[in-house]
Amino acid sequence: MPILDMPVEKLKEYTGTNPKPDDFDLYWERALAELDGTDPDPEWIPADFKAPSADCYDLYYTGVRNARIHAKVLVPKVRKDKMPALVNFHGYTGNCGNWTDKLSYAGAGFVTAAMDCRGQGGRSEDTGQVKGNTMHGHIIRGLDDEPDNLLMRNIFLDAAELARILMDMPDVDADKVGVFGVSQGGGLSLACAALEPRIARAAVQYPFLSDYRRVWELDMAQNAYEELQSYFKFFDPLHEREEEVYRRLGYIDVHNLAPRIRGKVQMAVTLMDNICPPSTQFAAYNAITAPKELQIYPDFGHEFLPGQEDRAFRFLMEMLEG
Repeated sequence: MPILDMPVEKLKEYTGTNPKPDDFDLYWERALAELDGTDPDPEWIPADFKAPSADCYDLYYTGVRNARIHAKVLVPKVRKDKMPALVNFHGYTGNCGNWTDKLSYAGAGFVTAAMDCRGQGGRSEDTGQVKGNTMHGHIIRGLDDEPDNLLMRNIFLDAAELARILMDMPDVDADKVGVFGVSQGGGLSLACAALEPRIARAAVQYPFLSDYRRVWELDMAQNAYEELQSYFKFFDPLHEREEEVYRRLGYIDVHNLAPRIRGKVQMAVTLMDNICPPSTQFAAYNAITAPKELQIYPDFGHEFLPGQEDRAFRFLMEMLEG
């Protein structure tokens, strides 16, 4: 079997390298308290896009720090009992995608939402005013400011808030809400399930935002993780603050959040992934203590995985059937 990172036997035991701050739980308790005190003030705007199976809406809601966040939401037209719901998260720098991408789940009976991450390629606002770099990526944005000003913290909270909005819909069964995504979308799915423990299921492929120090040690701080290298080059060229930098990144590391997940997780990992290294994916998976299942793709990298979308669909459909 080709080896990019470490043998599979060791990957299955690997628990991560990036540190977890001593006040990690207090940090997220404080963040969730801020979210609890934020009025989402949702605005539902009928979309120009029309579909025979679903009513389509542009949803705008207020996230922490008063940012208006955008999501596309599809509500099945045929409604029997209370419906299950799903939230989809997109890849790094992207947006929530096309309406047609969500029709299969809406047609199957799920209220389906897809969030635009603030400051990336969609219509959500980024209201953050932080000290330090704002040019080379969202992982390091706010790194030279107070930890509460890390941009990814706010994006994680936006994800949890969208799940809460769906759970509060009168036609939605709050016990049957799931999340799914690929790469950054996978990382945000794990973060959302960790911060909103009512999430029943998470279908994840090769998650981003996990085990940052391991990425650096593998000399793979490139592509999506290139901003780690940029940060040290411009702001800490002698690595005098390296320990502090990785400790701060630990607040927004999904492998540190993963033990908080309570719902069932299905994860697909790729052993030839040079974007999100295999060990960083396993660090997140191995930290999950909730029921979970794993699919390993030995010959694949950061790419389309044959059969995995169908497998995830069946996994999420179990909420509808159950």
